[in-house]
Amino acid sequence: MNARVPLAASADLEEHGDNSLLDRLLRGGPASTSPPSDATCTGMIIGELLAIVEGAPLVAQPGAATRAVKALSLVDLHGAHIGMRVALMFDGGDRDRPIVVGVLRGQAGWPLETRPAQVEVDTDGERLLVTAKEQLVLRCGKASITLTKAGKVLIEGSYVLSRSSGVNRIKGGSVQLN
Repeated sequence: MNARVPLAASADLEEHGDNSLLDRLLRGGPASTSPPSDATCTGMIIGELLAIVEGAPLVAQPGAATRAVKALSLVDLHGAHIGMRVALMFDGGDRDRPIVVGVLRGQAGWPLETRPAQVEVDTDGERLLVTAKEQLVLRCGKASITLTKAGKVLIEGSYVLSRSSGVNRIKGGSVQLN
């Protein structure tokens, strides 16, 4: 079974204008005249996906006292879904514990010209696949491995060791040493 985990950081929200956007979403907006969030809900309601922070969707519900609530999700959510309407159900009928059960189709998503950068992590229990559109960098201190869209693999560090119990092969159109 494959599990895709979209990653979008709060920095993506901050770069699109208001640095306090995430804070405002979590604090909530003006009080609503609809039922408070502590009311139970046994059916499905339509809310809005506001953000994906540290892998968790933040959703707005009609009639909720707070503007954004962290939710669980049964569906694969991406940055492209931000701003779209989502179908919500609630754990134990508690409006403070929403679960995204679907994304409504046929509507515009992210309202700004550019969407947040997306990195996808795909795992099936035997391998881990990390995908990025332009460049992927693994960094620890002064060491790094960079993979680029053009096919370049750059390995940098103060000390680089290549060790093999079998054949250690170096192949290329040309090989340069020093």
